[in-house]
Amino acid sequence: MCASERKLSHTAVPAVLFFLCMASGMIIFPLNTAPFQELGPDGISMFFVSCIISQLVFSFGGSAFRGGTGGMMIEVVPFLHLMAETVVSRIGAENKEEVLATTILAFALSAVMTGAVFMSLGFFKLGSLIGFFPRHILVGCIGGVGWFLIVTGFEVSSRMTSELTYSWETFKFLFLDRHVFALWFVAFALALLLRALQQRIRHPFLVPGFFMAVPAAFYIVVAMAGLDWDTLRDDGWVFPMPLGNAPGWQFYTYFDIRKTNWAAVLDTVPAMMALTFFGILHVPINVPALGVSTGQDNVDINRELVAHGWSNMLSGCFGTLQNYLVYTNSVLFIKSGGDSRVAGLMLAAATLIVFLIGPWIVGYIPVMVVGSLIFHLGMDLVKEALVDTWGLVHRFEYLTIVLIVAFMAGMGFVEGIFLGILLACIFFVVTNSRKEGVRYNCTGASAKSTVRRVYRQQKFLRQVGRQIYIFKLQGDMFFGTINKVESSIQDVFERRRWESNPISFLVLDFSLVRGVDFSAAEGFARIRRAVRAKGVWLVLAGLDQDGEMAKALHMDGIWGAGSGAGLGEGHGSPSEIIDTRAFPGLSEALEFCENCLLEMFYKTRETAEEFSKRKQMLERPSQEDMSLMVSPEANAAKFFAENAASSPRKTHLFEAARETLFARDRPQPMNLQQPVPTLLAAFHDTRENPTDFFLRLSMYFERRIVMSGTVLWHQGGLPTDGIYLVESGTLRSVQEFQDCGMVRRSVEVILPGTISGEVGLFTGNNRVETLVSETDGVVWGLNQDGFQKMVKEDPALAVEFMRVAMSYSAERLNITAAYAFSLS
Repeated sequence: MCASERKLSHTAVPAVLFFLCMASGMIIFPLNTAPFQELGPDGISMFFVSCIISQLVFSFGGSAFRGGTGGMMIEVVPFLHLMAETVVSRIGAENKEEVLATTILAFALSAVMTGAVFMSLGFFKLGSLIGFFPRHILVGCIGGVGWFLIVTGFEVSSRMTSELTYSWETFKFLFLDRHVFALWFVAFALALLLRALQQRIRHPFLVPGFFMAVPAAFYIVVAMAGLDWDTLRDDGWVFPMPLGNAPGWQFYTYFDIRKTNWAAVLDTVPAMMALTFFGILHVPINVPALGVSTGQDNVDINRELVAHGWSNMLSGCFGTLQNYLVYTNSVLFIKSGGDSRVAGLMLAAATLIVFLIGPWIVGYIPVMVVGSLIFHLGMDLVKEALVDTWGLVHRFEYLTIVLIVAFMAGMGFVEGIFLGILLACIFFVVTNSRKEGVRYNCTGASAKSTVRRVYRQQKFLRQVGRQIYIFKLQGDMFFGTINKVESSIQDVFERRRWESNPISFLVLDFSLVRGVDFSAAEGFARIRRAVRAKGVWLVLAGLDQDGEMAKALHMDGIWGAGSGAGLGEGHGSPSEIIDTRAFPGLSEALEFCENCLLEMFYKTRETAEEFSKRKQMLERPSQEDMSLMVSPEANAAKFFAENAASSPRKTHLFEAARETLFARDRPQPMNLQQPVPTLLAAFHDTRENPTDFFLRLSMYFERRIVMSGTVLWHQGGLPTDGIYLVESGTLRSVQEFQDCGMVRRSVEVILPGTISGEVGLFTGNNRVETLVSETDGVVWGLNQDGFQKMVKEDPALAVEFMRVAMSYSAERLNITAAYAFSLS
């Protein structure tokens, strides 16, 4: 800032703040309503005291902003008027002392109430809750306040002695009386002139300079024309001189508990609540906005709420009004060189001096200055609500803003606030009901568990995986979204779709669900009954047993006692009664479903083999009929043909089992020693390799017995152990990674007939996971030294082994990628 601008700011900022105080303080009481006509100076004094208290609280360290300025926001004036008019309607304008005592106490109590709410929100760290209230509802309330200020501008400028109404009499008074028209039109024209200048001049000191120039020009005209000040006051161009040269603390004489009407105070409680609600919505907007404007990051909203709590409670205890950290004044003050706590304390001291001087200065303030400032603020707020939002918000949101403004203008501010709350609820329901509760759905053919299985099991699961149907749920499950979820699930059971793809398992993944209300829990209970009627397992995934969602579903009988087992780990097999199972993760849920299908596969294989053996024993062919004897595979095929089930699901399982079992196997020698059978189980179906390949490969593996809990390698360690082939037992691969300060884990189960560690063996990279033996078992290891020995002694074997192992890894990569997609 250059020297001239700084010099201007030192005079302009106090001037504009002074006139803003005049404008706000003068209209604290409804001056056109008896018995408040002469209380303009008292309102200014109350405004000063509130500013002093808030400034001291903020400047003494209550606020993080060193140069923040506090004061009453002009937007709360409508609520103060409403309280004053409520008191008058209860007591009667003729009882002046009783009306003043009750009104001023109601003002103070409303400040205490506001401070208590601020203090509670800040103390319990609930500042973020305010941000959940829709912004467009607040914008609508601001537009309603702007309209009120425009109306107040007409009342103040025209020296109207009654409340402005939308009637023919008001129109005649404002437009057909030339003197009255001149009074308000000059102020209105000045406000329009200022807005026109703002379109051309973007300098921050335009507004302060304008409101310095207008009274200066008025005083020059008065001096040059030799006009009489008393005449100007009588004609309404200047505010009346306070009677009796009363001191600034005169409003304290109005307090009188004996004359307070407590029934009238109770009548003002709804207006107090509306004022408190409207006030607390500004802090989460003003504080972050001021932080951005002043370059202060990470401002603690809860600290600011506590500071507002102290300032408002103290203000109420001192018999004055609500106050806030005023964004516009603070930016103006800070940019003018007041970015320090000392400057804030000096501002409070200057305000105290003006308060002690007394309100006599009101008698020399031109009405047009205060009126134009009120018009300017009202137009600005209406523009912010109705013009600036056009095209930026949804049509429904804009309609809501217009309705709130119209309702406040026509019915009242409390009614408008409650309409805003009602519309906020409707908006929440409508908006969230439009969101899809189902993120996506897929079958088990594309999404599989992270369990490492032998190739033949994988082949079977690829064929029958579509009997597992997965719904990935998201967002909040409540009465507005559960219907769409139910409809999507019902589509799966639609007749034609069911006949083409019957399912055995319905998996509902709750990992992206934030909450479940009572209506949604009832909806899931209906889903459970529907799938049970179809003989389908309902499998729930992503539930924390101690979480609120799990408890809500448990209380509705969807899982837990009476509805199936509790949270499992995915290893079990199905019970005889088809019902609900719940698991902490999607992989565990899919593992359970896959195990159930594999159990059917192995039972079918055993039954088919037993049928074939029994058939051969019963027939016992003669020597001449040996050539006519059918093979075991033919007998098994006959078994499938004779036992084909009528159920589409079982037919599908039988067909998949037959295709898997009858896959053409290459002949294998009998009595093979380990680890050759395990190598064949792991790699037999991946590439065309003779048994001799696996015999030569087995020479480089070493047998190792592991106990439960044995750590085979750690994440980040060197790959010296190479690769492990599981003969018996179960291993668990755990990968940990940091995500936004949280430690997340990815778990993979490794079953017999599978391998682990091939990537580290071939690349030499450090381990990316920790490998632990989950049960006692036997593994076969090929370490780095053994692999290097293979490379030197039999390079062709080493190259083919790498191809075989990486083919296995590619298969695992596809499964892992599909599972990762299912988590998104």
